[in-house]
Amino acid sequence: MKKITMTWLALMLAIIVNAEKREIHILAVNDMHAQIEVFPQLAALADSLRTIDPSLLIFSAGDNRTGNPINDKYILPAYPMVALMNQVGFNGSTLGNHEFDVHSLKRLIGLSNFRYICANAFPSDSSGIKLVPTQVFDVEGLKVGVIGCIQLSPAGIPSTHPDNLEGISFKPAEEIIPQYESLSKECDVTILLSHLGYPDDIKMAEKFPWLDLIIGGHTHTQLKGDEVKNGVLITQNRNKLHRVTYITLTVEDGKVVDKKAEYIDVRKFPKTVKVVEEMIRFYNDNPTLRRVLAVADTPFETREELGCLMCDAFMAETGSEIAIENPGGVRIDTLPQGDITVRNVLEMDPFDNHAVILELTGDEIAHMMLTYCHNTLHSFPYVGGMQCVITLEKDFPEKIQSIRLLTLEGKKLNMKKKYKVVTNNYIPATSEIPEGSAHTLNLETSDIIMQYLEKKGQVSYQGVRRLTTIHAK
Repeated sequence: MKKITMTWLALMLAIIVNAEKREIHILAVNDMHAQIEVFPQLAALADSLRTIDPSLLIFSAGDNRTGNPINDKYILPAYPMVALMNQVGFNGSTLGNHEFDVHSLKRLIGLSNFRYICANAFPSDSSGIKLVPTQVFDVEGLKVGVIGCIQLSPAGIPSTHPDNLEGISFKPAEEIIPQYESLSKECDVTILLSHLGYPDDIKMAEKFPWLDLIIGGHTHTQLKGDEVKNGVLITQNRNKLHRVTYITLTVEDGKVVDKKAEYIDVRKFPKTVKVVEEMIRFYNDNPTLRRVLAVADTPFETREELGCLMCDAFMAETGSEIAIENPGGVRIDTLPQGDITVRNVLEMDPFDNHAVILELTGDEIAHMMLTYCHNTLHSFPYVGGMQCVITLEKDFPEKIQSIRLLTLEGKKLNMKKKYKVVTNNYIPATSEIPEGSAHTLNLETSDIIMQYLEKKGQVSYQGVRRLTTIHAK
């Protein structure tokens, strides 16, 4: 009788334990873009949260690098970010498209104390890039399964120069994710660590309701509160570590029964981790980047103003008649009045792109720009030496119906005449141009901009606009 009673008590205790509600806490970031100056606050926040839950998980949804020359121009490009992520104690990161900028990813992965989780990227053995499609984390007996995915452009590759992707193939996330549905049965929590962008995150939530959480990135979408689609919690922040997400998942009997997301302004958090401050002070000790090139008489208030500056520099330094710069190649939003330094230019144009000269007719210029941007306004290039009037479709205001190319004086460009056109090597690689029309110069576009600024001494682009949009009636 005593043996039966003890067995019954053990069974009841097991039922009570299994039914107990338990919380899993996650700190999530996305699109940090090498904002190392914010890491003292991020480290302090992480340490503070660990006093509440020592099992705190920290994840990045990609684009850890690119945007800060202190990081991007280091001896091993992007190593400072890896060292700082190691110090903070990241548990995992998916790949963003900018992880492929400059060929240092293989070495960075080997130096990271966390895994890179990406299920829809397939490196060849010869690439040496080591990824895992999924990873399961044990949080005091609870299993947390993570699947990683990266965005693909209409060309079927991440948005980076195709040359950066040698030895790696990709498949659409929606084709790959179903292969890992079994993870939701094996784990208490299933997470998609996504660098797909907010619109695609919504699609993934609608297609795969067995996901509990999507930690998103890529589109720099600042969400607020609990964004739940089809039962799936979606999180994402604007870029450059302005905010981070603190996520609480409540698990009961192997299922997530409650989900909460709190968005924290990490930059307001006090700096209390001295070792991280010292690391940043060491990395920032680079007088070359503080060299003044020119003075901005007025502030640059839009990306188009910055893009016009870049285009004018390209033309002046190469003797070209027309210049084109992709909007994604302008990596800062504004620039204050005052000194323009080497660091400012490398923040503006961080990709080590080279200048390319093309001989194109007006028709060929228009075709190159439209195929580059896939007929969407969002990606339409900035220009120099001409103006563009863009007509948008009535029912689809982001879709381009047609464009007119004009001279700076407002006259129609001769569409049959050949022009000397300068751009960066990314645009010809991702658009349609006549075969044999491109000639790459041994000049980095950032060096061209610096040469131009030093010659000019003073610049002002306030109010400069060369793109005009109208809506079809």
